[in-house]
Order: sequence, then C-alpha cells, then structure tokens
Amino acid sequence: MLTRAPARKSVNLSLNKELLAEAKELGINMSRIAEESIAQAVSAEKSRRWKEENREAIESSNAYVEKHGLPLAKYRMF
Repeated sequence: MLTRAPARKSVNLSLNKELLAEAKELGINMSRIAEESIAQAVSAEKSRRWKEENREAIESSNAYVEKHGLPLAKYRMF
C-alpha cells in the first residue's frame, strides 16, 4: 500500500536568533521539531476543549459512581 506524505506549506517564523544559531549548530531539524510541537499543542487544545464541552456529562457520571458505585463492580476480578 502506497502512503502519501502530508502536503507541506512554507511559513515564516520569528525566532530568537541565538536559539536558532544553537539549533543549527546542533543539527536540529527545526521544521520537524516545530511540526511536532504544533501537533502536540493542537492535541492538547482539542483535549482541553473536549473536556470542557463534556464537563457536565463527566461530572454527572462521576456523581453516579460516587453515589452508587461502579456498575458491574461485583464482576471485577481485581
């Protein structure tokens, strides 16, 4: 199966020039690091938003378990 690499787009960034020079000296692939860091930030923000959007349901479920215990708890093997 042939997989395609994601499309790329050039962007301009403003970075601390001393940090940039040090990264170049160390052979750090800044595009890869930037992409990985942005992907982590996107994932964290999506997670935060999901938790906020579902806060009421999560609190309701937690309240139920606190009051009634875990459903099917008697079948747990641990």
